[in-house]
Amino acid sequence: MRTARTPVSAIRPRRLTTIRGRLLIGVLVLLAAGLVGNSIAGAVTLRTYLHHRAEATLRESGDRVHRVLEERPQTVNGRQLATLVEPLLGITVIDADGKVAGQVGAGIPEAIDGLTAGRPDQVLTLDGEKPAPDLLALRIPTAGLTITTSHQAVEASAVILTMRTDIDRVTVADFISGQATSVGITLVLAFAVALLILRIGLRPLRRMADTADDIASGARDERLPVHGAHTETDRLAVAVNNAFDAQARAETQIRDFAADASHELRTPLATISGWLDLYNQGGLSAPADLDRALERVDGEVGRMRLLVEELSLLARLDAGRPLNSRPVDLRRLASAVVQDAQVVAPDRVIDLYAPVPASVHGDQPRLQQVLNNLLGNAIQHTPSGTTISVTVEPTATHVRIRVADHGPGIPAGDLARVFDRFWRADAGRGRAHGGSGLGLAIVQAIVHAHHGTVHVASAPGTGTTVTVTLPTQGGRDEPPTPPPAMDRPDAP
Repeated sequence: MRTARTPVSAIRPRRLTTIRGRLLIGVLVLLAAGLVGNSIAGAVTLRTYLHHRAEATLRESGDRVHRVLEERPQTVNGRQLATLVEPLLGITVIDADGKVAGQVGAGIPEAIDGLTAGRPDQVLTLDGEKPAPDLLALRIPTAGLTITTSHQAVEASAVILTMRTDIDRVTVADFISGQATSVGITLVLAFAVALLILRIGLRPLRRMADTADDIASGARDERLPVHGAHTETDRLAVAVNNAFDAQARAETQIRDFAADASHELRTPLATISGWLDLYNQGGLSAPADLDRALERVDGEVGRMRLLVEELSLLARLDAGRPLNSRPVDLRRLASAVVQDAQVVAPDRVIDLYAPVPASVHGDQPRLQQVLNNLLGNAIQHTPSGTTISVTVEPTATHVRIRVADHGPGIPAGDLARVFDRFWRADAGRGRAHGGSGLGLAIVQAIVHAHHGTVHVASAPGTGTTVTVTLPTQGGRDEPPTPPPAMDRPDAP
């Protein structure tokens, strides 16, 4: 029978998800690594120092014995020999037959003779070698030397100086134990202090999270607290506040856009519905009245169709869909648009200044729509007889198009909104002429889709100039120079 396997994700330990936990663990790991590394280095240094000190002590004692032997004494008292070495050293006397004749010091095995045989005047480390563990030994040949004690006189062939190093090992073990205790206490204290510091340091983030929860709950006017200290949390709060402001503006624009679009559609729908109701009630019995009703309905349907097409175009441009790109001669295009405008408005004087060809890469129908909208606005919002000038000026990297009129101009307070969708400086006049308030918005969207810029300069009583700057074939990525405010060339 097959048994169900436990999912891998179920057996994995839960990851720390809070910043406080991660920082705390990180600080403690770094501190523990530093303390343990320092303790290990200290223990190794202490052990090396104790070993070198013991070896140096043994060599110094051996040198003193050698100096005594150089005087060639025949007989040396055992007590005199013991005074030549350090108190912590042991002495083993080997007689002429190679046997241990006597020892001074505890814990020195008799096998020390065999372990040091054949290696005179060498400091030997006997760590873990049974039966003589933890010893330093130095064998000094003493042929012809007689050592006397209170019991006997021994003809010595060698003297072995030894030092126990197990005491040093215990010292190192005690040091390590003390360091381990110190590391443990330090980590506990560091944990408490770091927890307190992180609690205080991350308090702004907690407040930011609480404020963000309030905003998500519906408090749209709430913003993250900023203390002006230019800290990382303040910079984060400013960035998040800017994001909230941008989102609020976008939501407001969407609501306004939906309200304006519904309002623009409601007006023709109400007109169509009114005529249909009148027809259903029998109020359009005469053929002339029925024709007039159908004409009005057809006109309102045309307005709705135009509005839907404009909204669809704006949606495509906002989505960044690529435009058809091919060489377009703006001089020829502007000439055709000006001729059409003169047919539509024969009472206007429209001057065209385009002395040389001006070619760009772009979508010809969309660029023609830009010129139509700009010229249409100039005709629609200026009195009859007002002169309008259209200028096409190529440069090394850009082509600049100006549409200027000598009409009443736009108040300074309204200039910032001329590209807003469904906005009109004179709403009543705009609707009377069938405008949707999307003309300049479409101009801006098309120009930006061609990597260009559009600028409006106006003042009450001096007229309005709209300047469109488009990159040429070789200057697509270069920024255009700012256009002059109200420069109008004379008509040719």
